[in-house]
Amino acid sequence: MPTLSVPLNQRGKQQRVFERPTTRGPAPLPVSNPTRSFWIDSAPDANPLAKEGSTGALTEDADICIIGSGITGVSTAYHLAKAVETDPSLGPLKVVIVEARDFCSGATGRNGGHLAPNPFFDFDDSTASFGLDEAKKGIAIEHYTVDEILKIVLAEGLEDAVDLVLGGRTNIFLTEQERQSALAAFNAAKDAGLDPSDVEWFSQEEVEKRYGASYPAVRHNGGNLWPLKLVTQFFNLAKKTPGFSLHLHTNTPVTAISSLESGASRRWSVNTPRGSVSCSYVLHASNGYASHLLPHLTGPEGIVPVRGQIIAVRADADADAITTSGWTGNDHLEYWFPRPLKADEQEKNPLVILGGGREVAQRPFEFDQADDSELNEDVGRVLRDFLPGVFPGKFEVGKEPEMEWTGIMGFTKIGDPFVGPVLNPDNPADNSYQGQFISAGYSGHGMPRAFACAEAVAGMIIAELGHKAWAPPAWLPVHYLTTNRTQGGVARA
Repeated sequence: MPTLSVPLNQRGKQQRVFERPTTRGPAPLPVSNPTRSFWIDSAPDANPLAKEGSTGALTEDADICIIGSGITGVSTAYHLAKAVETDPSLGPLKVVIVEARDFCSGATGRNGGHLAPNPFFDFDDSTASFGLDEAKKGIAIEHYTVDEILKIVLAEGLEDAVDLVLGGRTNIFLTEQERQSALAAFNAAKDAGLDPSDVEWFSQEEVEKRYGASYPAVRHNGGNLWPLKLVTQFFNLAKKTPGFSLHLHTNTPVTAISSLESGASRRWSVNTPRGSVSCSYVLHASNGYASHLLPHLTGPEGIVPVRGQIIAVRADADADAITTSGWTGNDHLEYWFPRPLKADEQEKNPLVILGGGREVAQRPFEFDQADDSELNEDVGRVLRDFLPGVFPGKFEVGKEPEMEWTGIMGFTKIGDPFVGPVLNPDNPADNSYQGQFISAGYSGHGMPRAFACAEAVAGMIIAELGHKAWAPPAWLPVHYLTTNRTQGGVARA
C-alpha cells in the first residue's frame, strides 16, 4: 500500500476542533492582496468584470443591495431577474451588487470547481440529526442545484464558455472505515426509497486497473467547471433582462449597515468608503466574512472563516490514463480533478486541481483564518506529496505546482448554511434587522447548494415585495432556514 502524506479519519477530529470556544472576534474585511488563483489569474480574459464599477459614481439608491459577487450573490440577482421576466409587474426592479475586491474574488473564484451532487453520503447521519424528510431534502437540493445549473448552461450553449466537463465523481476510500461508513449511508438511502441507480461500486482491484490507485471506491454522476466563468455568465444573463436594472461595484467594501430615519423611502444605508447605497433590502452573501457586518455570527455558533489551499499540478501521465473523473473522499479532506486540455495543449499531460491538506495546519484545520494573502507551507508540502502517494507513477514526486493559492470558506457547526432573514439571536421576534437576509456558511460545499439557496432568498424577497406569503420549495431543507435555527444548533424538523 502506498504511503500517504495526510493523516486519515479526520472528520470527527475536525468537528471536535471546530466546536471549541474561540476568543477571536468577528471576521475582518477581505485582505487587499490575495494570492493569485488559477481561476482568476491563469488567463488574461478569465475575469472581464474584475474592476467593473470600481471607479466613477456609486449607485446611491436600489431596491436590493447584495453584498458579495460570488455564486450566491450573483445567483440571487439572476433569480430576481427571472422573477421579473416571469412577472413584469414586479419591475422595474433595481439591484446593486457591491464587492470588497475584484469581481468574484472570494471563495467562488478560488474553490475546486466541482459540480457534483451528493448521491447518499452521510444520509444516515443526517437522518439521525434532522429526521428522514430533512435528510432526503439534503440530497434533493444538491441534485436540484446541479440539474438547474446544467439546464441553463446547455440551454444557453455555454458548455465551452464555462469549461464544463461531465466526467463523473469518484469517491475513493483510503481506509476501510471510510468504505463501511459510505456503505451504511448508501443502504440507509436505498431503504428510504432514494434512487441510487447512478452509483457504481469498485473493488480495489478494479480501481487499480481503471485508475491506478490501490483503494476501493464508488463512482457517481457529476462534473466540474470554471466557477468564475459560470458566475460571469449568470451576471450577463441577469443584466440583459427587461425591467431589471443591475449595477456592480467592485473594490467597494461595505464597512457598516445603518438604518435610515423613519419615514425615509428606504430602510437601510449600506456604507462604503466611496459613499452609501440606500436600499430597502440587503442580502449578506459574503460567506466566511459574514460576521464582519453581523457580529452575532462570530464563533462556532455562527459562521467561522476557514482557509483552504489549492494547487494546480501537471500530471505525469496522459489524459487517457488520468481520465476526466473528479475525486474526493469522506474522512479525508482532499479533492481533485483534471482540467480539460486546451487546443494548444494536446501534446501535454492534464493539469490537475488539488485542494485539501488542512489536517496538518498548526492552527487546527485553518479555522478562524481569514487571510488568503498567504500560503501555509505545511499544507503545501502535504498537497505536493498527496497525488504521487495515491497514484504511483502518474504524478512525479517532488514536482512543483504551476500555481498555488488560498481562499476563505465559511463553516457552520452543522455543516449547513444559514438561509433566510437575519435575526437577533437573543430575540428572534425583534425586527431590528427587517429587510436583511443571508445565505452563507456552506462549509466548503457551496457549488452544489449555493445556487438553490440563492433562489430561496430571492423568493423570500420577491414575496415581501408582492406582500405575499413565502413557502419553502420542496427541495429546501427547512433546518437551513434562520427561522428554524437556534443558538447551539437547529430545531429538529
